[in-house]
Amino acid sequence: MSDLYVSSGAAPAAPDAEQPLGLTVHALPTPDATLAPNARRTRVGRWQMLLLALVCAAPVVASYLSYYVIRPQGRTNYGQLIDPQRPMPALQATDLDGKTVDLERLKGQWLLISVASGACDAGCESNLYLERQLHESMGKNRDRMDWVWLVDDEQPVREALKPALREAVVLRVPRAALTQWLQPAEGQRLEEHLYVVDPLGHWMMRFPARLDKDGAGKARQDLDRLMRASAGWDNAGRESPATQ
Repeated sequence: MSDLYVSSGAAPAAPDAEQPLGLTVHALPTPDATLAPNARRTRVGRWQMLLLALVCAAPVVASYLSYYVIRPQGRTNYGQLIDPQRPMPALQATDLDGKTVDLERLKGQWLLISVASGACDAGCESNLYLERQLHESMGKNRDRMDWVWLVDDEQPVREALKPALREAVVLRVPRAALTQWLQPAEGQRLEEHLYVVDPLGHWMMRFPARLDKDGAGKARQDLDRLMRASAGWDNAGRESPATQ
């Protein structure tokens, strides 16, 4: 009979008694605690957007104030400042092809305007020539200003004039409507002046009647000051209003 051997090792330990699964309970965040950081981030974001808008607008606001509000007493203009300024009326104009154009499409850039019959006498030709020369002399700022001929009747424009008008904006506007916006100096005629309109559509300056080359040099200085004082007001190099 085989010997029976009993292991001398300790008896296997009894399995641990089954224990319940331990759970750590964390307090749920209250709605106020969740929303407060989001609200702070929203407020901070809004302030950042506002600050960015103010920084972007500051040059425009400063230039506007420098020209229209803070006018140095020692400065003199060759052109006559119009006070109060006159806003551009909502008028229907037509181009030389008969296409209807809203006059308000001229807004957005500086305008140098002459007014004359389509027949264009010697005084009209002189103003158109000086407008073109002034426009060309603006250098890097020439794309910030349109030179405009407002034809105040139904007379046809001579074909000989059209090549010189390639860069001009030429629109027909009834004279009666124009006189509600642009006006000559006392004792002068509407077509004897050049008129300056700002990018907001306000008629704000009138150059002396029957401008000559010497006067054009002084007008050029006024236009230079306007360009410097109004940096950022307008968008340079837009498409011609008559083709928009």
